[in-house]
Amino acid sequence: MDLRFTEDELAFRDEVRTFFREALPPSIRENIVAGHHTSKEELVTWTRILHDKGWAVPHWPVEHGGTGWSPIKQYIYLEEMSQTPAPAPLAFGVNMVGPVIYTFGNEAQKNRFLPRIASLEDWWCQGFSEPGSGSDLASLKTRAVRDGDDYVVNGQKTWTTLAQYADWIFCLVRTDPDARKQSGISFLLIDMKSPGITVRPIQTIDGGVEVNEVFFDDVRVPVENLVGEENKGWNYAKFLLGNERVNIARVGVSKERIRRIKELAAQQRVGGERMIDQAEFREKVAAVEVRLKALEMTQLRVLAGEAKREKGTQDPASSILKIKGSEIQQATTELLMDVVGPYAMPYIPEDEIDGRNEPSIGPDWASTIAPAYFNTRKVSIYGGSNEIQKNIIAKAILGL
Repeated sequence: MDLRFTEDELAFRDEVRTFFREALPPSIRENIVAGHHTSKEELVTWTRILHDKGWAVPHWPVEHGGTGWSPIKQYIYLEEMSQTPAPAPLAFGVNMVGPVIYTFGNEAQKNRFLPRIASLEDWWCQGFSEPGSGSDLASLKTRAVRDGDDYVVNGQKTWTTLAQYADWIFCLVRTDPDARKQSGISFLLIDMKSPGITVRPIQTIDGGVEVNEVFFDDVRVPVENLVGEENKGWNYAKFLLGNERVNIARVGVSKERIRRIKELAAQQRVGGERMIDQAEFREKVAAVEVRLKALEMTQLRVLAGEAKREKGTQDPASSILKIKGSEIQQATTELLMDVVGPYAMPYIPEDEIDGRNEPSIGPDWASTIAPAYFNTRKVSIYGGSNEIQKNIIAKAILGL
């Protein structure tokens, strides 16, 4: 298999690279390079720029706003976006619920939701995990009981990322409590403004509030918001999680972080020697780069086989991408901790960085390194923990 880019693909890469460099507002890029979270306003601004260009949802079918690019061009696009670095469009809409709707939804749902997802007029969040139902997602207990033209939903979701901004939430709910646990689940689209929904923030170890608890108390959801068939939601969830795991590989993000590691290590001196010149540190960086190259080759092989797969199915090799991608992301933040050294210890919350009175301890970039390291511990858990991915690989690939 020849995994080298063609002349056409190389020309496309140059086009994408030039557009990102010229179209991305400098303030947004600087914010990402500094390690700060992208705000809602920044993400909306950038998504609208991509939407005006026709590039907000390149992997979608052309009839729904996609570009018709090959899987390889889509990969190049994401790679260049990550290395600009520019924020990726909101994954919950673009990569998760959007593909579920255009693959399994009806025409009314496609017409209603897809244009607003592409332009980020609607902000979506994901209602899967519950207390006690994380990696064992099929054990979820949130109930949806049919009452005329509505479902009445009761239950709780947790670790709901960015729910504080959301207009809509896509939820897995139990519609048949007597069925086998994977067989009694449905996929509902729920308006976050519905009476009976409560959102409570959860502060994470990095001091941020990006995840939430979401409570449903007698929330009425129109039956027309059911995606596909009742009690078939587990199939749609597996399709969605397969898409999520491919994107969790985040090869471009890790490449950009390694570039940043080398840049900062060239500035830091230990014992009079630049850190980048120390043999032990260089060996650590090289080891991660080798693993990242292997991950990149694996992702390209998965993409090369995409056209051969049945519509609505996912390659179980996406679980490999999830495992190795998350491990490499964590390894890169560990290297950043090596670079920053003791200056990682003083913690300054992000919203206080610009307003503090005391001078910085260490270089200006030091304050975001430890929060990023701790926050990245979650990557091997969300989207299906790495332990669960190993079970999938054992069954679906190795046949054990």
